[in-house]
Amino acid sequence: MRTTITALAITFGGLLPAHADITISHAQGETVLPSAPENVLVYDLATLDTLDALGVPVAGAPLSGLPAHLTSYASDIGTLFEPDYEAVNAAAPDLVIVGGRSAPKLADLSRIAPTIDLSLDRTDYLASARDNITELGQLFGKQAEAEAELAKLDQDVASLKEVSGDAGRVLIILTTGGRMSAHGPGSRFGVVYDTYGFVPAATGMDTGNHGQAISNEFIRETNPDWLFVVDRDAAIGREGTAAAQLLDNALVHETSAWQKGQIVYLNPADWYLIGGGLRALQNSVSQLLTAVTTAG
Repeated sequence: MRTTITALAITFGGLLPAHADITISHAQGETVLPSAPENVLVYDLATLDTLDALGVPVAGAPLSGLPAHLTSYASDIGTLFEPDYEAVNAAAPDLVIVGGRSAPKLADLSRIAPTIDLSLDRTDYLASARDNITELGQLFGKQAEAEAELAKLDQDVASLKEVSGDAGRVLIILTTGGRMSAHGPGSRFGVVYDTYGFVPAATGMDTGNHGQAISNEFIRETNPDWLFVVDRDAAIGREGTAAAQLLDNALVHETSAWQKGQIVYLNPADWYLIGGGLRALQNSVSQLLTAVTTAG
């Protein structure tokens, strides 16, 4: 899916004219705006992360579930899963943006205000995220800023791909509530393999959103050279067994990843909550590049 924006005229370096019909093609169809939006509500954390990075004002976002750097946008408009429709109506937004967890609410929100769905396409995750960032930059008059940030991201992705294939076999896992799941190519975190070029330590796993349930025995038998770990409990602020504590056991100690000190605890908010936001993508690629290039 590619999000596209068309208007009567696009001039002045991509800045949309103040009074022109704007047609936005998105994951669930097309939405027409009578002019460039100024009062925007966001129910998609990747979009919120991108708009924050580009310096675009946002009128409101869900009250709970926001990572620390985005809490200033919290307002009483419901949650990602259950918008407060009365609050949305009272806010009189020019545009509402949903995506991922909130995407099923597009039809209901569209009855109140123009709404678009910027959900990412897992089959080409990075390209989909880049498209959204580019189009958000264009829509809000931040095209130059978006292009500059994407150029840096592209450079770092290229640097990562130069070293990822020779880094060794990788297993990416998510921990939550004392349990673990693994994610292979084509999965929720498959960008690690599909785009960044790491070699999977295991294949043929369930590509569903929750991954494939695994045990410490599975990790030992798979014997990855690297373990990339997403701690869901840390991401959502829930008490529980920390990922580092869960993995500190005799079976995991036998793996190459443990013995080489190659267990990377990925930023949980960037990977589990935000996903394809501009800042989250840059942080994620930078963390992986640093880990691999400083190993040993």
